[in-house]
Amino acid sequence: MTEQTLRYNIEPARRLSEVSEYYFSRKLKEVAEMNAAGMDIISLAIGSPDMPPSPRTIETLCEVARRADAHGYQPTMGTPELRTAMAGFYRRRFGVELDPHTEIQPLIGSKEGILHITLAFVNPGDEVLVPDPGYPTYTSLSKILGARVVNYPLCEDNGWQPDFDALENMDLSRVRLMWTNYPNMPTGGNARMETYRRLVDFARRHSIVVVNDNPYSLILNEQPLSLLQVPGAKDCCIELNSMSKSHNMPGWRVGMCATNATFINWILKVKSNIDSGTFRGIQLAAAAAYDNSDEWHRESNIEVYRRRRETAERIMRVLGCKFDEGQVGMFLWGRIPDGYADAEQLTERVLHKARVFITPGFIFGEKGRRYIRISLCAKEERMKEALERITASIGDNKHKDNNK
Repeated sequence: MTEQTLRYNIEPARRLSEVSEYYFSRKLKEVAEMNAAGMDIISLAIGSPDMPPSPRTIETLCEVARRADAHGYQPTMGTPELRTAMAGFYRRRFGVELDPHTEIQPLIGSKEGILHITLAFVNPGDEVLVPDPGYPTYTSLSKILGARVVNYPLCEDNGWQPDFDALENMDLSRVRLMWTNYPNMPTGGNARMETYRRLVDFARRHSIVVVNDNPYSLILNEQPLSLLQVPGAKDCCIELNSMSKSHNMPGWRVGMCATNATFINWILKVKSNIDSGTFRGIQLAAAAAYDNSDEWHRESNIEVYRRRRETAERIMRVLGCKFDEGQVGMFLWGRIPDGYADAEQLTERVLHKARVFITPGFIFGEKGRRYIRISLCAKEERMKEALERITASIGDNKHKDNNK
């Protein structure tokens, strides 16, 4: 195929020159080869929850899948049952009232929502504000769609919150969207109501749509917040949420978009031309999952991550990394020792000496070059084994007490 492409001068679209293969896509090939060679790599890299959804969620899926009338196309706007369940979730968790008919759009995962929103609001050549460090998809999809990415830095000494003074000094005349992500991935910086209030004010004064990506609010977080709790936020802001992390459903691809009815209509116009809805069984099972008890959420999700987090903190200490013990979410973000040139030097050493795969922070932006990220999405025994391997092959005793 490569020879044919060269012979007939077939070239990819120019937009592909704006992006490279996703880091995890490339690196997982190397890890697969190492596993095939019998190296037994422990992955603490990707945030893919490894626990099942609630029994009721699975039972509902199976029940609907057995029905002969459940396998046709579904409305792109989602079933009434799912939209109503999403509205109920926001009412219970955040005290936010959403009209399930006009202010909610179910998504095939919130990552796809990034695509739909960008297409609905951004013209080629327009500018998009993207956090650094931040989720790489904000950058890659913006570039693929012809938008100009303008990074705004998040700094550890500011709790990974936006520097609003710096934002006000920027030329914002061509900015259409601003991506935010609280609780923050990868840094674990928590949401703050003061930040949310300032974001709504910023959006209103500059006619910029602020989109807050909020899938981590229920993970190791005692005070979950929503941007939509701020009065007037729905007029100029959008919030994305997802069932992947909070309900152990990453492969089910169920997310949601919440905002005003006009914005929802614009997003639906795009979405309806891209996909044909989600299988009815998944939608009704997701609706059931939103009614999971607080006890299920605590025992099957939070307590598991809390135990794993303790092991991740020990790994950070063995590696000599400094970290904020107050960070939330399903990752642990730490600053590497000064002796390493960059984070990848440390992560490659951990991979090839201890056979443990962790994430270098550079993939999240320039501000992440001296940080690593440990995922909590591995069984507790595997995380403890990773700690033992790293301690035996890499651990430096002089660093172990950095965070005590």
